[in-house]
Amino acid sequence: MAKLTKKRKEIQKIADVEKKYSIQEAVGILKKIPHPKFDETVELSFNLGIDPKQSDQMVRGTLMLPNGTGRKVRVLVLCKGETANQAKEAGAEYVGGDDLVAKISSGWMDFDVVISSPDMMRDVGKLGKVLGPRGLMPNPKTGTVTNDLARAVKEAKAGKIEFKLDKQGNINIGVGKVSFEEKAIRENIDTVISAINKARPQTAKGRFIKNISASTTMGPGLKLDLTKLGTT
Repeated sequence: MAKLTKKRKEIQKIADVEKKYSIQEAVGILKKIPHPKFDETVELSFNLGIDPKQSDQMVRGTLMLPNGTGRKVRVLVLCKGETANQAKEAGAEYVGGDDLVAKISSGWMDFDVVISSPDMMRDVGKLGKVLGPRGLMPNPKTGTVTNDLARAVKEAKAGKIEFKLDKQGNINIGVGKVSFEEKAIRENIDTVISAINKARPQTAKGRFIKNISASTTMGPGLKLDLTKLGTT
């Protein structure tokens, strides 16, 4: 058996990974446990009671975190003509057309969000194999293919995030930074849980959200008590 580190022993005194906590209790513990020398992300992990192989049971959507993500979001906008100025004025770090498509094709990936105008999608489609696996492919359903580029950029900067079911029936979402006030983290968590509940497919049967755990980047996962969350 591996010897427990000093940090792990300190964590075990505070957190019980077998216990189920309320959101308030879990956030309080995540704030108290020892942290590395960087501002960890607070993460939620959902296990859903649906079959991810069924196309009519896909769970996907976007939401605005009321207190933001706590990280600098580098936005890339693919567009043509005068709309480029709108994107730049809204705060996009990178704005361009064919030049950026070529640069991304060559392996450049120094951005966090990709937004496209509709007239660029024929060219953007060529990037599917590059952007798709990273969850960066623009999509009208998530508001990242739009003529209102300024609004899309501002929303991305303000804390708009996307969630999507993986092949194992799980969803993992960052809900802020451990440096946030506890109230801000709780508000973000409440917003995410509500959004996942609202995204329940009509074909889903039985309990939709089976388990939720909260953790920090390097910390333990704490189970949330679903009976106190109003999940179904």
